[in-house]
Amino acid sequence: MASNSAVCVCFLLLLLSRGSEGSRHGREVSHRDALRQQEADRVAELPGQPPVEFKQYAGYVTVNESHGRALFYWFFEATSNPEKKPVLLWLNGGPGCSSIGYGLAEELGPFFPQKDEQTLKLNPHRWNKAANLLFVESPVGVGFSYTNTSSDINQLGDKITAEDSYAFLVNWFKRFPQLKSHDFYIAGESYAGHYVPQLAELIFDNNKHAPKSDYINFKGFMIGNALMDDETDQKGMVDYAWDHAVISDQVYNNIKLKCNFSSPNPDADADCDKALNVYFEVYKIIDMYSLYSPTCVSNSSTSSNRRQRPMIQGVAPRLFSRIDGWHRTPAGYDPCLSDYTEVYFNRPDVQKALHANVTNMSYPWTHCSDVIVNWGDAPSSMLPTIKKLIDGGIRVWVFSGDTDGRIPVTATRLTLNKLGLKTIEEWTPWYTNHKQVGGWTIEYEGLMFVTVRGAGHQVPTYKPTQALQLVKHFLANKKLPSKPF
Repeated sequence: MASNSAVCVCFLLLLLSRGSEGSRHGREVSHRDALRQQEADRVAELPGQPPVEFKQYAGYVTVNESHGRALFYWFFEATSNPEKKPVLLWLNGGPGCSSIGYGLAEELGPFFPQKDEQTLKLNPHRWNKAANLLFVESPVGVGFSYTNTSSDINQLGDKITAEDSYAFLVNWFKRFPQLKSHDFYIAGESYAGHYVPQLAELIFDNNKHAPKSDYINFKGFMIGNALMDDETDQKGMVDYAWDHAVISDQVYNNIKLKCNFSSPNPDADADCDKALNVYFEVYKIIDMYSLYSPTCVSNSSTSSNRRQRPMIQGVAPRLFSRIDGWHRTPAGYDPCLSDYTEVYFNRPDVQKALHANVTNMSYPWTHCSDVIVNWGDAPSSMLPTIKKLIDGGIRVWVFSGDTDGRIPVTATRLTLNKLGLKTIEEWTPWYTNHKQVGGWTIEYEGLMFVTVRGAGHQVPTYKPTQALQLVKHFLANKKLPSKPF
């Protein structure tokens, strides 16, 4: 009997051993599948692209299988030592605007479409010199991202955008398992002042109970010219316009008299709307996003369409978003740059090289979505979320180009004062490697604020050298140099 028992035990151990091998083998197959999909996403070369040494990938990651929702991404390995560099996700806002159209192709990505609409220029200040660089078009309905459930488009808002972006990241890291252990950061601008903290909070909360397979090694975020608080963003915008000689005393005083910026849900007010419409009139003749830059005088149809997108109902800030002028879209330092980008990304050969538009969308690729017209939820303030993440030990930097009239430095300063953080180091100049003042910093307890002198809304577009210096210091958690060097 003892011998038979021993045989049974040995047989049982053999079965368990084979089961264990099968489990390991299954994981290996899954890993191989991920690498196979990763290789399928490899972008060999784009039409008109200059030769580069770093690898790039583009394609789709499903975020909701039952609805058929998938987000389009484009990823660039760091130019050197990608195995040692962090992963940085960049998000643009809108809401409804493309991180690939703006961030990648006109601000900080490796390639910029040129005037001939056939070639790409290599950006000497590309941010993949500092990190492995990831862009995603979010939510569905933006750029090449899509849903097979048409009703999804009418149910978009901050919450579902954050949830889908989180699902994207979890699944994307499974496709790129070699990067999963890397430090992960998020950066963005404008309405990404909502997107970035909300996604950061979701990662922060889920990491507390997530299985190892879903854990994200999240360290911090950085937001620029960011919409963070309705009251101070709107008040600061009007104060900045008056202080920079954009509007008259009469217009300024009339807005202050007729509009209540402190109301979280302002009712429609004809007098306030009339005052704001007069205010926004000036931004039909100068660039709201960069006060001292020229406007595009191209005769192309895309140029006129690009400057105004459909009004999205329900988006923050509640008062300004009622006004047509608030929904203008930004231009670049070359004010016609978005025209070139739009033509380039609508080329079939470009879409094929990027593994994009696999569903043959019924509408063209645009910088800002023409199909998103409703926005279900948008908090009036992101300050509670930002404060929670600061208290949780997440690194937070805020930067502001000081010639932006859309979400100006005045608004950001009012917003940060509202946070009530202790000041560690007061207003201090920082310097570029040309021994010039790049802007100013103020260090709060748990938050670094940086201004970028002479930059508009899209800081990397207007001040690319300073922007690359900024992101390198953020990632290294090092203060910008306070003395010429």
